[in-house]
Amino acid sequence: MKRQIPQIVFHLLLWIGVWFYFYYFFSYNSSDVGYVRWFSSLLLPLTMALTYFAIYFLIPKYLFTREYGKFALYSFYTLAGSSYFIVLIIYGCMYIYQGFNASNIPPMVKNFFFILILVYLVVGLVSFITILNRNFRTERRNRDLQNKILTAQLQIKEQELNYLKKQIHPHFLFNTLNTIYGLALKQSVHTPEIILKLSNLLDYILYQVDKPRVSLNEEVEHIREYIELEKIRFQESLKVEFRVGDMDKQIVIAPMLLIPFVENAFKHGEIVDGYLQIHINIQLQGSSLDFRIDNSIQINDELEKPKGLGLDNFRKRLDLNYEDNYKLENSIKGNWYSSSLQIPDLNKINDD
Repeated sequence: MKRQIPQIVFHLLLWIGVWFYFYYFFSYNSSDVGYVRWFSSLLLPLTMALTYFAIYFLIPKYLFTREYGKFALYSFYTLAGSSYFIVLIIYGCMYIYQGFNASNIPPMVKNFFFILILVYLVVGLVSFITILNRNFRTERRNRDLQNKILTAQLQIKEQELNYLKKQIHPHFLFNTLNTIYGLALKQSVHTPEIILKLSNLLDYILYQVDKPRVSLNEEVEHIREYIELEKIRFQESLKVEFRVGDMDKQIVIAPMLLIPFVENAFKHGEIVDGYLQIHINIQLQGSSLDFRIDNSIQINDELEKPKGLGLDNFRKRLDLNYEDNYKLENSIKGNWYSSSLQIPDLNKINDD
């Protein structure tokens, strides 16, 4: 009811304004105010009927449904019928008020085409406003629907990204705890150090990934800690070559972007000639990142294809953060499995 009252008031004010609109034009060059009032009052219901017929029947039923042929046909019928009623009003008012004495009738009231134009100006204007209003509401509904879809997609994207960021590889944690257990049994002086490194790395994995971005330098330092933990576990059977260029502390990346590549190399790397060898190279030029990691493997039929080396999640992370802004390549050459990642512009990152 609260929504209907303003609409009723709006329609009432509209038709009062139309009545004064008729009165103003029909009283031109005439002093017969009474006749003009009568004529304007008789013409108003016809104008109202034509307007409501157009906006509630003709336009929604035929124009909005794109039945243009029927719309044109019924519009012609409406024009013909309204012309007939306008003629009746002209002569009816003349008979009732002047007894067919046309000499005293206001000049504008006698002009049929002028009256027809005035009536259809009202019908056309109200119809135009109705079409605009309908298009505005449709656009607003579409925009609201699009916003809901985008919000839902963003929530799904955030959930997927959070899941991928917070994945902890159980085998790494299990192996590290076993190493700590062995060192503790031997009462090794390295036990507190490895516990501290593991604590720092787990803090980064569990909590720092909640940040939308982290410093590239911070990611590199946690890679160092990861390597140090693995060195303790592998002892003399591990050879790691870790090259890092100059790091700009202002450059940020998505958290846990590079560490999974390193973890993957340790997970799938194999000892060849007595050593697990891993080569890591991280270079930064401006905002362009060039990352490469190689690990030794045993050649067999299964490894002829890079399939199954745990890179699916990497691609998902990259798509969510750097869509159309990265190049990831994997290859096997001899006893080496290689992964290279180039991100031309680290500043161009998708919004989480």
